[in-house]
Amino acid sequence: MIGMDNTAVNNVGSESEILKLQIQELSAQILDLKMKIETLQRENVQLRRENSQLKKVPLFIATVVDVMENGEVYLRQQGNNQEYLTQVGEDLHKMLRAGMKVAVNNALSVVRIIGPVYDSRIRVMELDEAPDVTFERIGGLRAEIEEVREAVEYPLTKPEVFRRIGVEPPKGILLYGLPGTGKTLIAKAVAHQAHATFIRMSGSELVHKFIGEGAQLVRELFSLARERAPSIIFIDELDAIGSMRTHDGTSGSAEVQRTLMQLLAEMDGFDNRGDVRIMAATNRIDMLDPALLRPGRFDRIIEIPLPDAPARKEIFRIHLSSMTLADDVDMDALVAMTDHLTGADIQAICREAGMNAVRRDAGAVVHADLLFAVKKVKRESPSIDTRMYI
Repeated sequence: MIGMDNTAVNNVGSESEILKLQIQELSAQILDLKMKIETLQRENVQLRRENSQLKKVPLFIATVVDVMENGEVYLRQQGNNQEYLTQVGEDLHKMLRAGMKVAVNNALSVVRIIGPVYDSRIRVMELDEAPDVTFERIGGLRAEIEEVREAVEYPLTKPEVFRRIGVEPPKGILLYGLPGTGKTLIAKAVAHQAHATFIRMSGSELVHKFIGEGAQLVRELFSLARERAPSIIFIDELDAIGSMRTHDGTSGSAEVQRTLMQLLAEMDGFDNRGDVRIMAATNRIDMLDPALLRPGRFDRIIEIPLPDAPARKEIFRIHLSSMTLADDVDMDALVAMTDHLTGADIQAICREAGMNAVRRDAGAVVHADLLFAVKKVKRESPSIDTRMYI
């Protein structure tokens, strides 16, 4: 009997262990199903939200042309330029002003006022992160840099000095000179130093195919600058839209001239430009329209010359400071060999010397590497295969 009782106890124990294992498996399955339910619930909420968005009636953007009496508003719809009158509530009527952007429904009723809507091409021109270029990283050009800072940076960083003296700062500056002399580099340093909204663009970005599109971009560009003030607008390659006005009978030339006239009006027209400074750069000042060059638009026209011997030495020092140099590098000899070269040429010499040292798998840049680079940049020696061999 005792043997039978032990067998029964063992069977009960085995069944108990099996049941415990089954309970654990079921608990794991329940937990897994709960997680799946939570995932499905989140997907359901997301689908409900998307479905609700799809059921909403789309709204159209319109511009307020004029606010009439008796609660009427004169609107122009963007895209098709249709104009119409619509009735709005008393509270909304008091808030509306000419030039505002509003959202309208299919019945052309104003639903709400929206903020300024800028062309996407204008928004990407705003500099989000300041360049790491400082004035200390520019060799030479001390007098020119000081003139730029007086006209662009100081009115934004030291306005109390101008108010105390009672002088109105220059409205804009134009930098001109040969390619590679440092015009754009100065603009980058201003963007780093001025602590203001910096909007940069190329003149060619304002040249467009359709009538009025370039002028519209100019208007929105200055509107964005006024909204983000204090701000600086930098127009590189100004000669793309600022060349002398002529009539060759083509619609393309007429469109460029319309864009130029809008730029002239924005720079010095009836509307107050506000705390907006303008910088521009060009290699061909001889091509620019005289209306651009008069005081009131560009009060300072600064030539950026080729670097002299001390400036070239400083430029070499700046670009070679991060490179490992051998003891035989003669900076004075390099300066003497690079007369009539620009700062960009000197930077290219330093880069080519470093690449030549890399090609030799050397430990440092020697003077011969720099001599080779000078001849290559000055095109005094035939170009060679610069591929790296292992």
